[in-house]
Amino acid sequence: MSDGDGEDDVAPPHPREATHWFGHAEAERALLDAYRGVRMPHAWLIGGAPGIGKATLAYRMARFVLAHPDPSVAAVQSARTLALPSDHRMVRLVAAQGHPDLLVLERRPGDSGALRTTIAVDDVRKLVPFFGSTAGEAGWRVVVVDAADELNAAGANALLKLLEEPPPRALFLIVSHAPGRLLSTIRSRCRRLQLRPLAPADVGQAAAVALGRSPEDADIAKAAAAAEGSVGRAVALLGGPLLAVRERVIELLDRLPAIDPRALHALGDSLERADRAVLATFVDATREWLSAQLPAANGGRAPQPSAATGAAAARHLAGLAQAWDNVNRTAREVEVFNLERKPFVFKVFGWLAEAARG
Repeated sequence: MSDGDGEDDVAPPHPREATHWFGHAEAERALLDAYRGVRMPHAWLIGGAPGIGKATLAYRMARFVLAHPDPSVAAVQSARTLALPSDHRMVRLVAAQGHPDLLVLERRPGDSGALRTTIAVDDVRKLVPFFGSTAGEAGWRVVVVDAADELNAAGANALLKLLEEPPPRALFLIVSHAPGRLLSTIRSRCRRLQLRPLAPADVGQAAAVALGRSPEDADIAKAAAAAEGSVGRAVALLGGPLLAVRERVIELLDRLPAIDPRALHALGDSLERADRAVLATFVDATREWLSAQLPAANGGRAPQPSAATGAAAARHLAGLAQAWDNVNRTAREVEVFNLERKPFVFKVFGWLAEAARG
């Protein structure tokens, strides 16, 4: 948490600027081995949960390919990672968005100045003149899509046309938080690379570097443990009131089935004034509490009571299942319809207290 010196206001680097790398050694090796092999796939679909390093890996690969356009040279064949020195010319060019052979598709500000909700199809269409021009010194032309989940239907179809007939020495690095929701035709034209959530130690190291803090910081350790393998989530927890809200919610959850109405009033008031990220932190903490009550083999899904568990155990699982459904359904309604949050807090703790009593 902030100690008043403003260090929590330090923004983490954009993935195109990030040079530190934690975890995902297997995924990095897969990219490197493919590049120096006989046939390099022209498109990679890099999937995984938000904030675990997908875009960072895409830019890391883009820099390496642009810096070493000939995969047969000794520097590539002997490389153990995709790392370039932080003062390498290619690192500076990519960070400054100044490399002519790299095109990034991402959401951009609209006419109002606000960030668009999707990647505009007009941006995707820029790929045609991009590939129509002569490649520069690298010989490769690289496209990073961050993220494909934000393409609208027209943009996805425009991208698909290029994936179907890729130009020579073209490399598409396509980031996706949910690859299964993309067009099957896009998925079929890419080599899949799925990143797993990072270990807490790697999350803590990455978050500490991103925020310029010590990995020994107690709040770094707390955020890393709560981040479910996502550096982005850990940074978000450290960058504002989220960690404090999470700890307050966990404290109240630990008292269940007892409920403190005054504490719930205070929590509800803080959620009413907060942004959506704070509400999401509250919901995530309650889901984690529910998941912790389930048998380990259930994998965090809504429990399915069985007669074999005995009447009392079956009633307990049924109560957890009902609470799970209630929390998720009502959370969606609160967000979609912008409903008041304090009543939601009281409802959630009522459901959880009932489930805890079994």
